[in-house]
Amino acid sequence: MTTNKRPLLRAENISKSFPGVKALSHVDLDLYPGEVHILAGENGAGKSTLIKCILGAYQPDEGKLFLEDSEIRLRTPKEGIEHGIAAVYQELTMIPWLDGAQNIFFGREPKIAGTTIINRKKMSCQAKSLLDELGCQEIDLTLPVKKLGIAEQQMIEIAKAISMNPKVIIFDEPTASLSDREVDRLFAQIEILKKKGLAIVYISHRMKELHAVGDRITVLRDGKKIGTYPERELSDDELVSLMIGGNIEEVYKKTSVPGRETALEIRELSDRKGKVHECSLQVRKGEIVGLAGLVGAGRTELSRLIFGIDKSSCGQVLLHGEDVTGKSPEYLVDHGLGLLPEDRKGLGLALRAPISWNVVASGLRQVFPHFFMNEKKNDSVAAEYIRMLEVATPDVQRNVGQLSGGNQQKVVVAKWLCANTDVILFDEPTRGIDVGAKAEIYVLMNKMASEGKAILMISSELSEIMGMSDKIYVMREGRIVGSLERENFSEEEIGRMMLLSGEGEGA
Repeated sequence: MTTNKRPLLRAENISKSFPGVKALSHVDLDLYPGEVHILAGENGAGKSTLIKCILGAYQPDEGKLFLEDSEIRLRTPKEGIEHGIAAVYQELTMIPWLDGAQNIFFGREPKIAGTTIINRKKMSCQAKSLLDELGCQEIDLTLPVKKLGIAEQQMIEIAKAISMNPKVIIFDEPTASLSDREVDRLFAQIEILKKKGLAIVYISHRMKELHAVGDRITVLRDGKKIGTYPERELSDDELVSLMIGGNIEEVYKKTSVPGRETALEIRELSDRKGKVHECSLQVRKGEIVGLAGLVGAGRTELSRLIFGIDKSSCGQVLLHGEDVTGKSPEYLVDHGLGLLPEDRKGLGLALRAPISWNVVASGLRQVFPHFFMNEKKNDSVAAEYIRMLEVATPDVQRNVGQLSGGNQQKVVVAKWLCANTDVILFDEPTRGIDVGAKAEIYVLMNKMASEGKAILMISSELSEIMGMSDKIYVMREGRIVGSLERENFSEEEIGRMMLLSGEGEGA
């Protein structure tokens, strides 16, 4: 923990309300130079509201902000940046058609002396220097960022924040789309920023990250500050208990018993892009099968191939014994296959549409077999699924974008239940959601499996994939290199297969 006596930034007695919701109630936060301050809490605990008050995106109803002992009143995020407060968000703020250098310096481009002309050479050199510091020399800064991967875009977002020379920098779920190697680079950069005297706020749902980079931890629950603690004094169990107000016992609660009938099978499946090579696997009814691998191993590409988004070059996809290779996603949905994509906000939901529309969208043929839509029935069907899955919302007319990450994920699940799908591909089902919401998603997945549904789950968290799966396949460089039955699960063996070529036990 820091030895500095005077905080760089101080938030005192911050309260913020929205219609019907008290988002923050008299919250204090002290940020010291050279310190990583963890902000922990479930979705809806008030973390995002607090950082938006600090950044100037929200104006608190009560309370004050002090920067280096001087009170500041921020009316916009731009004013926050002018005072040296920057942020890196999980949701990217890239302008997709501009290149990396243009995104990093957008609105702050260096000019040729005595003119208003942008000095592209200087801007490119400065952008390259920033990425070199982050260990990301391989990122092509000349490409429009829409042509870069999510992880590469995230590193450009981080470079953009660092380029502002901030005094305070807030990292909000910065590693959600990064590989382990990229996470290590980020942590090394955070250490450099600490040594430069920056005050850092770090938000993540990954426990190991909190302990890896944190000095102190402030816990929020239901908009209130529970306390601030030295990181070394809190175990994972103690932190979870503070966050949720109780203990999570047996988080995964694996209960389903797989049947014998194969629901989904792929045979020697390859894609046309060279990302997936001759993959074979099976998922039985009532079974949760895990698909493990490092970022870039081809897991998401395989799910897109199975779901008909991308086309195969060879191999077969069998759904309940029927060869559905090359069929469209619409055909597959009609025949019982669903996909919960990794990017639920971009691909799984219409954020500006009501919950009711999102729930019924994929099941219109089932709900309205005669093609005559009825708004009252639409709302009634959606409300039943919302009740069943315990989605926290006052009504089904609320826009999905207003829900927390965990509740958004439940709406995606409700969509596929409404469509009567019985084989579901879960791609990173708990990405970006808190520990309490994770437990709810696990209970839901187990319930679906116990009802005979077949689930193929992609996850980057070994504890999750080992806790939930009946069987695990491991991918490496686009190939399935082995599999393990539940009784043979071990982190060491799964890690070995992910990193080294070779076969696991029994395919």
